[in-house]
Amino acid sequence: MSDSEYLYDDLHIAFLEDLWGEGYLSPGGAEEAARVLDGLDVKGKRILDIGCGSGAIAVMLVRDLGAAHVTGIDVESPVCAAATSRAEQAGLSDRITIREVTPGPFGFPDASFDIVYSKDSIIHIPDKEALASEVFRILKPGGWFAASDWLIAHDDTPSPEMQAYIKAEALDFAMASPARYRRALDRAGFTDIALNNRNPWYRVVARDELARLSGPDNARLSATYGAGFIASQIATWQAMTAVLDSGEHCPHHLRGRRPF
Repeated sequence: MSDSEYLYDDLHIAFLEDLWGEGYLSPGGAEEAARVLDGLDVKGKRILDIGCGSGAIAVMLVRDLGAAHVTGIDVESPVCAAATSRAEQAGLSDRITIREVTPGPFGFPDASFDIVYSKDSIIHIPDKEALASEVFRILKPGGWFAASDWLIAHDDTPSPEMQAYIKAEALDFAMASPARYRRALDRAGFTDIALNNRNPWYRVVARDELARLSGPDNARLSATYGAGFIASQIATWQAMTAVLDSGEHCPHHLRGRRPF
């Protein structure tokens, strides 16, 4: 597969890390990645990171939070290569395993993990019900699913503004509502289900990002990544801020526990 056929090719990886921090391909960097786990004890745990991206979160989970082992999975070669390299550079290859996988069931035995984690990547998985059931299956009794994802406020036809935003992203988004996620987790058997709307936070952050793209950082970013590429990113952020302001685009933290 050529680099241009990946959703997250080397150009996009470099740009997103420039925007959000080295190794991070979603908003908020290390702080927001850790906030998804607020109140959970990670030390000594075996963790699956769904959509591990370029690996900074896996390193953080082991090096900073004391996880025993992290298995990171993703579906694209460029991010898996970046994540593998990052684990090696951190000297953590014995505690971080990166696997390139194909979409579908995860292929791990039942009750394999203490925590299943994901940061803004299950938006690419259309079947939220199958996802919830599969996560439940591979969690140990008492284990937690802790994730963040980009949600849509409803399950009706997206507004024209949301359709324009999804088209601008061109990342095969499969957005679902908070209500659908809650139902999927409940039907899979999870308890202690909690959803936390992060729209108020990201509305502000996204406007700051847009200001950087179109203002003080524009010349440097255009020289580094190409003026056309940055212009397309500005158009995407403009479309995104509109649906963040309306509330239709509502990133959430998601959590549920597999009962003992």
